[in-house]
Amino acid sequence: MESPKRLKAGVLPNLKYDFPASIVVFLVAVPLCLGIALASGAPLFSGIIAGIVGGIVVGVFSGSQLGVSGPAAGLAVIVLTTIEDLGGFDIFLLSVMLAGVIQILLGIAKAGIIGYYFPSSVIKGMLSGIGIIIILKQIPHAFGYDKDFEGDVFFKQPDGHNTISELYYMLAFISPGAIIIAVISMAILILWEQSFIKKWRIFQIVQGPLMVVITGILLNLTFLSMPQFSLNQDQVVNIPVSENIIGFLGQFSFPDFSQVTNPQIYMAALVIAVVASLETLLCLEATDKLDPFKRVAPANRELKAQGIGNLVSGLIGGLPITQVIVRSSTNIQSGGRTKASAIFHGIIMLGCAISIPHVLNLIPLASLAAILFMVGYKLAKPSLFKQMYKLGWNHFLPFIVTILGIVFTDLLFGIGLGMVVAIFNILRNNYKKPYFFYSENYKEGEPIRFVLAQEVTFLNKAAILQTLNHVPENSEVIIDASKSVNIDQDVIEIIEDFGRSATYKNIKVELIHIKESDMAKDPFKEFERTILNRPENKKQLVN
Repeated sequence: MESPKRLKAGVLPNLKYDFPASIVVFLVAVPLCLGIALASGAPLFSGIIAGIVGGIVVGVFSGSQLGVSGPAAGLAVIVLTTIEDLGGFDIFLLSVMLAGVIQILLGIAKAGIIGYYFPSSVIKGMLSGIGIIIILKQIPHAFGYDKDFEGDVFFKQPDGHNTISELYYMLAFISPGAIIIAVISMAILILWEQSFIKKWRIFQIVQGPLMVVITGILLNLTFLSMPQFSLNQDQVVNIPVSENIIGFLGQFSFPDFSQVTNPQIYMAALVIAVVASLETLLCLEATDKLDPFKRVAPANRELKAQGIGNLVSGLIGGLPITQVIVRSSTNIQSGGRTKASAIFHGIIMLGCAISIPHVLNLIPLASLAAILFMVGYKLAKPSLFKQMYKLGWNHFLPFIVTILGIVFTDLLFGIGLGMVVAIFNILRNNYKKPYFFYSENYKEGEPIRFVLAQEVTFLNKAAILQTLNHVPENSEVIIDASKSVNIDQDVIEIIEDFGRSATYKNIKVELIHIKESDMAKDPFKEFERTILNRPENKKQLVN
């Protein structure tokens, strides 16, 4: 892996990396944009518009060097129900624009900090889970059974099946032509990864995925004269075709601004803004972890960029936009270095949609499935599972729960499950480590000394309470807060309660460096007298 110090600044020095990567991202993005539009119950071209805007507009304003934005499958269900509830696609577009305004405001309010509260184990679990989902979802496409929409990440599918049952159901609809294309495509991609191939300059310039697509188109044309191998319309890219530039422009649509007083519009905009922002922040964090140059993208700037993107997308007839991990990881694995690759992919999508949609419609989905197999494998490498396991159960459990949650439910719910496990680990660790007791230095008959941690919060209440309750009668206890920066009032109250009860058990209590102002007026004079018996320790005591 190249050192971050060797990354050259600017577009031109990185063009030889960014432009080939942008072509691969474009090839992957086109069917995803169309599939998500289909699943959303929106015009097919609205997905292409969102892809173009996500590449060009968001790319220009974003601070993420490797993130790629476009329509996201996680919003497909929300979009579908919102269009139905609002009564029209043009009304829905107004809610997309307003969602963009909300995201801009979130960026100004610095809400991007939310993304930094997701543990690394959950983010890595998200990447691996998405990788596994990509592989499982693309297997039917490789076999030629393409009833589920491209880009679906949900366990339950619109066709009535689920991710696992689809693997069985596809066996009744095997297409020999699709399988041949998928196998040859995988062979090309594996060959391109070999070190002896990379030594040849021509193979460094021509990306393996591009060769896969070219080979797929040639095989598709060859199979046209061989009925037993020919592909049908569901097995190739199916971008809307316009006869001329007027027809192309006619595919754009505009919001119904007369609905601006409709309260449903604002509720829909809020839901879209929150979900899109959350998915974007998660993807941003994941992309930073995949970045070989370890750059950190500004989260608040990204929210603003996404807001501008959604404002433009809604204005001209596009779907809601988020940063998307499939396209972003494809960009990284294809060698992209700067955000120019995301911008180029949007420009290429625009140019091809205008000039050569017929050529795009010759690309077999089986070829793209092979490309996505490699993307999925690199996201969910077995070595990552071994690495996380070696870190211990505190890291491995949230990691594996996140993966299972994503595979068997959906992206956000899976991440939510991982977060629950991670938070439980935090609570358990706080329960176990709110203080230090040096048992190896303790001698029977001497005072029992508890040294409180630097931060003692309400999360530590249970552990401290249980420990103090087990202090034996007729003993002497020193509670040392000299290393503490902050002690939650809840914990102070527990110490006060312990002091009140200590005299009844003949326990002498000494407090060190607990501020008098933090302690309540103690009505139990016995506690006060017990503490005052030891003035030599320079501590601040209750009145």
